[in-house]
Amino acid sequence: MVRNIASYITIALTICILIHISFQSNETIDLTKYSTKGLDLSYTVSDDANESDKLLASNSTSDYEFSPYLGKSFVGFKEALAFKESGGNYFSVNTYGYLGKYQFGAETLKMIGIKNPAQFLKNPRLQEKAFLANTARNKWILRRDIKNFVGKRINGIIVTESGILAAAHLGGPGSVKKYLRSYGLDNFADGYGTTVHHYMKRFSGYDTSFIKPNKLAKAI
Repeated sequence: MVRNIASYITIALTICILIHISFQSNETIDLTKYSTKGLDLSYTVSDDANESDKLLASNSTSDYEFSPYLGKSFVGFKEALAFKESGGNYFSVNTYGYLGKYQFGAETLKMIGIKNPAQFLKNPRLQEKAFLANTARNKWILRRDIKNFVGKRINGIIVTESGILAAAHLGGPGSVKKYLRSYGLDNFADGYGTTVHHYMKRFSGYDTSFIKPNKLAKAI
């Protein structure tokens, strides 16, 4: 009988101790006793989120910056060309007086409706419109040559539409016609020695279907 009573008392004490421990484990921890002061903390956050925000915020091709991830898209084409022309600088003027991100001459600007080069240089959005207009105009002028020569090999390179349009930006559509129709013998070079052939090769294979041929294309 005494043993049974002792066993009951032992069980009761054990239950009380477990309940007490359980309540203690639920107590709120006082975090004020802890501090990160003096610790060398390092956080690594991807830049991808910021880049995505930039692209989502952009509502026109003129808002894109040059990136190696643009690939062979039309935006990739114009940004690669701009990088070669001026390093992508809207306010660049070279030693021959060519202006802006795409290095336009005053006479070319007149043909697409821009009569004030100084204002043009200060206006990035107008420069983007000028590039689109001039490329559309060149594509109309060279439409037959695009049809006849794209896919053919001249001077070791396959002729592509984007190569033709880039070369036309460099030396004008007339120089490109001479190059193609002479099968590479008449190879125009600009003041710095850059040739039609070089641009045909460097800017080949981009998707320029975005540009529609337009004889009367204007920037404004």
